[in-house]
Formats: sequence, C-alpha cells, structure tokens
Amino acid sequence: MLEVGVRAPDFKLASTAGQEVELAEAVKRHGATIIAFYVLDFTPG
Repeated sequence: MLEVGVRAPDFKLASTAGQEVELAEAVKRHGATIIAFYVLDFTPG
C-alpha cells in the first residue's frame, strides 16, 4: 500500500481489449488516475 501523496511506480498491463496500457501514459493523458483491482474479477473462481 502506498502512503497518500506517494507516486505509484510505472507499469504496463494488457487491457481487456488486449491493448497495452501504461500508468505513466494514463496519468499524462488524464491527470489523476484511479487504479482498482478486484479479487476474482474476470476469473472463473
């Protein structure tokens, strides 16, 4: 968990559309960016 005000490290992930998404590019393009991870989202379990 990051402390408030600490920048997250840059990373790249594949989107659900199969495109590569980079955190630094999203922040540059949209400003504030929210990243949410859900346990078991899009999985059979």
